[in-house]
Amino acid sequence: MKNVFFGHFEDLDAITGVSVIIFPEGVVASCDTRGSAPGTRETALLEPTKMVRKIYGISLAGGSAFGLSAASGVMKYLKEKNIGLETGFGKVPIVPSAIIFDLGIGKNDIFPDEEMGYKACLNLREEPYIGSIGAGTGATVGKIMGMNNATKSGAGFYSEKIHGIEISAFTVVNAFGDVYENGKIIAGARKIIGKGFLNTEEYLKTFIGKLTMNKIENTTLVVVITDAKIDKEEAKKISEMAHDGIARAIKPVHTMLDGDIVFTVSTCTGKEIDITTLGTYAAKVTEKSIIQAVKVSKSLGKILSYEDLKSSTREENQESS
Repeated sequence: MKNVFFGHFEDLDAITGVSVIIFPEGVVASCDTRGSAPGTRETALLEPTKMVRKIYGISLAGGSAFGLSAASGVMKYLKEKNIGLETGFGKVPIVPSAIIFDLGIGKNDIFPDEEMGYKACLNLREEPYIGSIGAGTGATVGKIMGMNNATKSGAGFYSEKIHGIEISAFTVVNAFGDVYENGKIIAGARKIIGKGFLNTEEYLKTFIGKLTMNKIENTTLVVVITDAKIDKEEAKKISEMAHDGIARAIKPVHTMLDGDIVFTVSTCTGKEIDITTLGTYAAKVTEKSIIQAVKVSKSLGKILSYEDLKSSTREENQESS
């Protein structure tokens, strides 16, 4: 999409990183938060009643609350490019930020910071890299049995066109729950004994499930991007509807341990479209992006990936036959 650029930077030793999305011309934006453990910065400005009408970047990072400082690096980069909100005393870049909790993998004393956020801006391109990269470097899913039995996840991207309007979703998937495709778990909490997935939703019904509730915070971050002509109120509604895509792909979702948030941004360079239609497809691309995030991610920090688990199952089936 024109005037939308993606950048990533990661520390593979610490297993954490930053993903940035830059909008040099500014975009209309709003957001909606459903999880109960969010880590955010500048999101209050995105409410329809607030003054700011455009933002110029979004920073997504690992490192829990420490990672919010990466947004300062994005602001520094945009200031150097003279991009931001005109105040009459200089331009101020508006860069909302959200983080995931990835301190349970890699090193828990190294976090995305201003320098890492700035470096992510030096790697801008029109299409995002995906997988175990940027903010998705330390992402995992299915943590009711702890990190050792989780599945590696990462960043995903999916795009469609509807009535000549482009709509995409960039996601960082770091969920407490399991990820589903066509009603089946494809990534999540793995059984301690034997192969396969535990099924977090069912396990919560058991007494042992209550005792093993892991207190590691989690979050799925979504940025819905479109070129449709919308305003902040409509961006807010699209963000609300896009959460349905998270709920289709992840179970359980929006828990007390998740900080799930959806940003919706628009370049407004396309034509008008019915908001119900746009919101419906926002949910669809969000779901597809989440599924892709786990499928393309690589194993890191001894946490097995979707592909490695599939390979292990294939080898086991071949041996048994």
